[in-house]
Amino acid sequence: MNSAAIFAIGMVFAGCCSNVVFLELLIRQFPGSGNIVTFAQFLFIGLEGFIFAAHFGTKKSVIPIRKYLIMVMFFFTVSVVNNYAMNFNISTPLQMIFRSGSLVANMALGILILKKQYPPSKFLSVFMISIGIFVCTLMSARTETLNASNGGSANGNDNEENMSDEEAASAYIFRMLIGVAMLTFGLFLSARMGIFQEVLYKEFGKHPREALFYSHALPLPGFLLLGQDIYNHAVMFSASEPVNVPLLEADVPKMWLFLIGNIVTQYVCIRGVFILTTECPSLVVTLVVTLRKFVSLVFSIVYFQNPFTIYHWFGTFLVFGGTLLFTGVFQTLYEIVVPPTPIEKKTD
Repeated sequence: MNSAAIFAIGMVFAGCCSNVVFLELLIRQFPGSGNIVTFAQFLFIGLEGFIFAAHFGTKKSVIPIRKYLIMVMFFFTVSVVNNYAMNFNISTPLQMIFRSGSLVANMALGILILKKQYPPSKFLSVFMISIGIFVCTLMSARTETLNASNGGSANGNDNEENMSDEEAASAYIFRMLIGVAMLTFGLFLSARMGIFQEVLYKEFGKHPREALFYSHALPLPGFLLLGQDIYNHAVMFSASEPVNVPLLEADVPKMWLFLIGNIVTQYVCIRGVFILTTECPSLVVTLVVTLRKFVSLVFSIVYFQNPFTIYHWFGTFLVFGGTLLFTGVFQTLYEIVVPPTPIEKKTD
């Protein structure tokens, strides 16, 4: 493994894991702040791409803009739906586990739309992922229901504080089910976008830097529809506790610092994955990304003390184990540790 690959792995772990930390710091204070976070990320990556990928608009896109517009409709909708889901009692660990189940949606739509066929091992892995997500969702609902039944508001909602314990628990479950439905919709819409990209890249070839720029720049006008929500949260951010920044010799509201940290780490994360895909085989990329998700999950649970039972861990290992099984990581590692005999090679 060369130095560029090692550097890229460091960028993925440092950027992606710290990005999750900044995101949780933001949504713990303001659960509905997903839109301003997404807008800031899109704006930053769009500006960077305009300079370095589009060369200030002088470089013509290889893939037609009309094709990107279709992809952008998918991408923008998925981002907004996932953001709003956080308003419906969806914890960060549960969202991370849920979104790790994208292979389920990809396989289901691959069978329905692309008429793909999969070996039994793929169906086993999808079954493991589905059961893992179900267990984690069920246990999250049960944990928070017990909290509400013990006299505490499940999510700090003032309306729930005026309810009886049973009513508060029922209200929490109902809101959580809405959040789960939104995540499920986002999961399948994201998978549909992936299929569209697959067909697009077969026709025009892969152009990741160009796609990254247009997928973040073209949706920017759509945020006008969310302008009031973004403005309201900008006001809230400005009213947050000020923190002294020695380099600026000024006090800056801490929520803006968290947002800047989220934007920078998101860029480092994306660039790290981009470099990794150019320097390493798909097996290494899959392993690194899966391990990164697991490390982020563990850090979120430990540092932010998110409720996580033994059943959550069981579901988590099913999800990540199913993911590694689906991508063929276990089979490849087995062949590395136990090389096939000459007879087996001839049989193959």
